[in-house]
Amino acid sequence: MKEKSNTNFLMSVFVLALPMLTGVLSSQISGMGGGQAMPYPNKPPLVPPGQVFPIVWTILYVLMGISFYLVVNAQADKKNKRVAKTIFYIQLFFNFIWPIVFFRFVQCKLAFIIICLLLFFIILNIIAFKRIHKIAGYLLIPYLIWVAFALYLNLGFCILN
Repeated sequence: MKEKSNTNFLMSVFVLALPMLTGVLSSQISGMGGGQAMPYPNKPPLVPPGQVFPIVWTILYVLMGISFYLVVNAQADKKNKRVAKTIFYIQLFFNFIWPIVFFRFVQCKLAFIIICLLLFFIILNIIAFKRIHKIAGYLLIPYLIWVAFALYLNLGFCILN
């Protein structure tokens, strides 16, 4: 019985940490983890100071981890959970690649397409999570708002550069 308890604990830690680990890895690959200068010289209005981004993203990744944890551990239909988890992984993939494309490869237009897809999958993710655990869906709303703001910034950088 102790072995199952250890497995459950490790799975819980993994589920909670997965978004944060994804963000840290993406940040390191994109070059933004070391405080690299913005690769786009012209900035759109409302760009926050650089130190705001790691604070906001840390909070959002924690909320994502808690939300995912609630869904994974909810008593729900297996098909609904499988669909919700798949959508979560897809949006997390787009979340992972966006900064790499935007900052590392300086491909503003491709990054814009990716962030549009990310926003779409976050909306689907909220819907899928709410069907299983309402709070899990609501915890993703700040993420949706921040990515919508990031979409505006991405578009602004594309237009101005």
